[in-house]
Amino acid sequence: MNRVKYFIDNIASIIKAKWLVQQDNALIEQLLIDSRKLIFPQTSLFFALKGPRRDGHAFIAPLYKKGVRNFVISEAVDTDAFSEANILQVSDPLQALQTLVAHHRKQFSLPVIGITGSNGKTIVKEWLNQLLEDHYTIIRSPKSYNSQIGVPLSVWPLNEQHELAIFEAGISLPGEMEQLQKIIQPTIGIFTNVGEAHSEGFVNLRQKVNEKLQLFRHVETLIYCQDDHEINSGVAALWQQLPNNKRFTIFSWSMVSEAVLQVREVLKEGAGTTITAQYKGEEISIVIPFTDNASVENAIHCWCVMLHLQLSQEVIERHMRQLGPVAMRLELKKGINNCSIINDSYSADLSSFTIALDFLSQQQQHTKRTVILSDILQSGRSEKDLYAEVARLLQQRQVSRLIGIGERISHQQHIFQNAGIPEPAFYSSVDAFIKELPHIPFKDEIILLKGARVFELEQIDRLLQQKVHQTVMEIDLTAVAHNLKQFQQLLKPATKMMGMVKAFSYGSGSYEIANALQFHHLDYLAVAYADEGVELRKGGINLPVMVMNPEESTFDVLVQYNLEPDLYAPGILRLFEDFVKKQGIQQYPVHIELETGMNRLGFSMAELPVVIDALRTPFFKVQSVFTHLASSEDPQHDAYTNKQGGLYLEMAEQLQAVLSYRFIRHVVNTAGIVRHPQWHLDMVRLGIGLYGGDSSGEGGLDLREVSTLKSTIAQIKELKEGETVSYGRRGVVTRDTRIATVRIGYADGYPRLLGHGVGKMLVNGHLAPVIGTVCMDMTMIDITNISHVREGDEVIVFGGALPVKQVAHWAQTIPYELLAGVSQRVKRIYFEE
Repeated sequence: MNRVKYFIDNIASIIKAKWLVQQDNALIEQLLIDSRKLIFPQTSLFFALKGPRRDGHAFIAPLYKKGVRNFVISEAVDTDAFSEANILQVSDPLQALQTLVAHHRKQFSLPVIGITGSNGKTIVKEWLNQLLEDHYTIIRSPKSYNSQIGVPLSVWPLNEQHELAIFEAGISLPGEMEQLQKIIQPTIGIFTNVGEAHSEGFVNLRQKVNEKLQLFRHVETLIYCQDDHEINSGVAALWQQLPNNKRFTIFSWSMVSEAVLQVREVLKEGAGTTITAQYKGEEISIVIPFTDNASVENAIHCWCVMLHLQLSQEVIERHMRQLGPVAMRLELKKGINNCSIINDSYSADLSSFTIALDFLSQQQQHTKRTVILSDILQSGRSEKDLYAEVARLLQQRQVSRLIGIGERISHQQHIFQNAGIPEPAFYSSVDAFIKELPHIPFKDEIILLKGARVFELEQIDRLLQQKVHQTVMEIDLTAVAHNLKQFQQLLKPATKMMGMVKAFSYGSGSYEIANALQFHHLDYLAVAYADEGVELRKGGINLPVMVMNPEESTFDVLVQYNLEPDLYAPGILRLFEDFVKKQGIQQYPVHIELETGMNRLGFSMAELPVVIDALRTPFFKVQSVFTHLASSEDPQHDAYTNKQGGLYLEMAEQLQAVLSYRFIRHVVNTAGIVRHPQWHLDMVRLGIGLYGGDSSGEGGLDLREVSTLKSTIAQIKELKEGETVSYGRRGVVTRDTRIATVRIGYADGYPRLLGHGVGKMLVNGHLAPVIGTVCMDMTMIDITNISHVREGDEVIVFGGALPVKQVAHWAQTIPYELLAGVSQRVKRIYFEE
């Protein structure tokens, strides 16, 4: 592969760094900002970035132990401890990262498409890749890498083999786009649209438009829809500001006025849309396999690009008809024979492959890892170099088995054999693999499906999935991480966090959620019962786990799986003390719960002598002492909350006085994190907030719902006035009515209280009331006023536009109960954006 080579001394000069330690002049190929994503230690350069909770300098020592020898830092370090390293000091490592990649971008002269806007950036980028990949060797941003960090990481792999680049840029504050422009240096610009998303940092919409337009100051051509007044005005103002010889060419499109591409008609029929337009005095048209307005808008932006690049109308029409949906997420689901399946079968390039492997590495529930990989098309590398890199990635991620599908990867199978990849197997096509599938063992492993769209690996996905009924709970792991960060920003850097994953993580899953929390460096997990902790350990979770309701019958399991019991009363304390004494165990980790006013579990002030006597023995090591606040979410009880906190401190101090070491103190739950920062102490417990709930109603947190419960329509019926629906004939229709039977019932966790019009489900974006009694496995809804509903259509039970809080209100309960009540027979699908 042809690539500009960078050695550490070149980089030091480019970023104007001060040498703290200088050793070998190492070749640098990878830029690293996340210690969890280390693949190639010897050729990686780590930038120690600082965030609100994490300081990259804390990861220098662990990375050094793993073989990393090149670092860019801003704070002083013990140079004697890293004597074999190259350490460069700068004032701002993020700025140094951006400066380096901006320099790298200047080495190339090629068409570069820069995309910004409030919505549609990633879709337009991915569709352009689909439309143009037969005509250019393309590099593009992986997924939605469009931030101050994501953009430089996207541009860094650019090399001489690439013929076209497509990068997206997103901002949330004024001044950010100027930096991204220097890195991307686009020659063609696309402004998709502007809306209210991420507007908090801007005075008004005009300021936001002007900031985004900074990406296009030096483009040759700008593509946008002139029907948006704010964008059109902003473009006109920017164009006037530029010198005559620096002005870009405007390629505008419009549905209402004269433009370069004048859209005359948008005709939606069946599953497709025909778009007719006037261009250079001729009428032209395209057909796309989508009907929603957002897809129409995104497709027209892509159409403008193809016209600008002078592709023939015949080619444009053919490719537009073949547009496919963009997979914006990695899906994790149950598979056959106790397997787990990660489905990322819509694209295959090295950047997205690396991201998929990162997600694979997060999963600890299986020791065996299988990758099913198709040919990688249009990589810009020789096939020898390309698949040698793939082999290196598989080795570093300790993949147990590779199944290659396609002529190209099969032709290079010797590379994988020589690299020592275990159990490699190759098939010329998906059909050839499926033919042999009955003879290929899949059991107790995690399987990553990664392939180019044309290979249709979803056929394999369907065959490997565990067969269950069509009601599913989708769990958004990206939303979990987002919510976690929302609460972390309220804490001091030293404050620890315990994640509550009891009750099957509020219905969201056990080790799948715990895996995500472990990946994001949570300090502790808590479960209700020992069997939940055992499942976490079997799923590969090695974080400390507190068991809040230990039982005498599970003491041996606690010890076997290194689970830490909550000792909350004299009886359970004496029983566990006797057990560890008989087992000859000393210093076993335990947690002490104090009763301060919740009046549920915990030692009272009068019972403290019992605890103190036990702590004077050698059998226990107290990990934490905690209490539960009774009403931390309610302002009218704040005085009581503070009284509880004061009593807790008094009791905890008595326990601390008899110990020679410090224990962790924790008091607050989700609502307490927001409303009572004075009681954050050493650790906080995050529960329903992880999953998008915040009962405090304060704090202004941008929480995202994690769970979406979906089902499908089994049958549609036309009823006459006076007919009845469901058991007891209590659902009487008072007019001619169209009903749909949905594949969910009370056995799945849909409460019977939601029957008879109380509850509603979302169908095609419209609410459909429940009619009649909720059955064990089925529920009927009234779809009379909703058009274009067909059997097999998806129904949202809760989530997204129908918040679980609203459904819980209808059911006269709380979101906790609704989430935790979703049956285990409902299939969980986990995904990461």
